[in-house]
Formats: sequence, structure tokens, C-alpha cells
Amino acid sequence: MGRQVQLLLCAVQFLTRLPTPPLRGFEPDWITRSARYFPLVGLLIGGICALALLAAGHVWSGWVPALLALGAGLLLTGGFHEDGLADSADGLGGGLNRERRLEIMKDSRVGTYGVLALLAVLGTKAATLATLTPASAALALFVAHGIGRVAAVAAMAALPHVSNRSDAKYKPAPDGVKLVEVLIAALLGLWPLLLAPPLGALAAIGLAAALAAAMALLARRLIGGYVGDVLGAIEQLAELGALLGLAAALA
Repeated sequence: MGRQVQLLLCAVQFLTRLPTPPLRGFEPDWITRSARYFPLVGLLIGGICALALLAAGHVWSGWVPALLALGAGLLLTGGFHEDGLADSADGLGGGLNRERRLEIMKDSRVGTYGVLALLAVLGTKAATLATLTPASAALALFVAHGIGRVAAVAAMAALPHVSNRSDAKYKPAPDGVKLVEVLIAALLGLWPLLLAPPLGALAAIGLAAALAAAMALLARRLIGGYVGDVLGAIEQLAELGALLGLAAALA
């Protein structure tokens, strides 16, 4: 039990800016082993964003609560996944070969493709949430954050890791993410779908899986697998797909 608590804290430290106790005896493979708890951390973030949206909904209407809720998520994570989305868009969209794409993705500067990707994804999220009542939008946020992290964990198990740089954000354990860890992640991240209408749950899973799979296949074709930035892009696109699917049923 003590080790599982350490892995959960490791997941919180890796994915968020939330304060946590120091991890004693930290080992690099803890990040891979903690992947089973990524969706649980996602639900924590989604829950806080949902509360922010509900609170803002008592004062404002329309886009304002949606934008404030998304802003809360950015503060909690430091734009961790959004940074991956922008870097992936720049690298995969602007590089002419595998080496150049990976080089662009490591560049801290954001290019045209990255800016456009952020505007498109964040804008569509805000617009989607603004079509819903505060209660429905809060539920959609909570569910989508869990689904997004499940998609990222599944990609970690399904794709090879292709970065061997010493400064890589994420270095996988030699045995990678195991199937049982993906199943645990799915159980922890997908149970909120039980709170949604059946049709909305199916639409959320279907659209999230389609967008995440498209990103994963593109990365596999262009760079041979995934790096940390690709995981961020997969999480963001899966989250967007889940929001669109749920909104179609909840609106």
C-alpha cells in the first residue's frame, strides 16, 4: 500500500503543479509504474475544473465559465499537455524527415502550427462547454479529463518510445507500461461515464478513441512511435473528442 501511495504521488508530481510531499528513494521507472494512476490524477484535475465552472456559472453565463474552467486546468498542470500538443503540431507538421521532426519538437519555441493547434483545440473545447448548462458542462469536464489520460496511457503501451535524448521529459522503464496497468488506468478513468447518458458515453468513447488513434498513427508513421509531446497531443485530442461526444448527448 505504501508503494502505491508513492506511485500516486509520483503521478501527481509528474502531471500537475500541485504541492506534494517529497518522494524518498525515487527511481526513474516510478513514472512508468505510476501511469496506472494518470487517469485518477486527470479526474482530480477535471473535478477542480468542474467546480470552477460551477462557481463561475453563478456569476456569469456563456463562454466565461468555460474559459475560466479551462484556465483553472492550465494553472493546475502548467499547460503540460497543451505544450505537448503545440510541439507535436510544429514537429509533425513542419519537419521534412524524422530527425528534423524530433528536433523541432524539442525546441521550446512555438511555431505557426503549434499556435493554430492550440487555438483550434482550446477554442473548440470552450465553445463546446458554452453550449451546455453549467451542470452538464461540469460533468463533461470531469469525464473528459479521465478519458484523456486513459488514452495517453494506452498509447504508452501500444507505441514504441523513440526518444533516447538525455534531456527527454519522459524516459520509460525497460519493460514499458504493462497490460494490467492499462486495465487499471481504464477502470480508474472511465467509471465516470456511468454518470452520463448511455448514448453520450458511447459517443465520448468513440470520438475520443478516433482522435487519439489518428494522432498515434500519425506519430507512428512520421517519427516511428511516441515521445512525451505526442502523449500530450493524444491526451488533448482524446479530451476534445470526449467533450464533443458528451455535448452531443447532453446539449
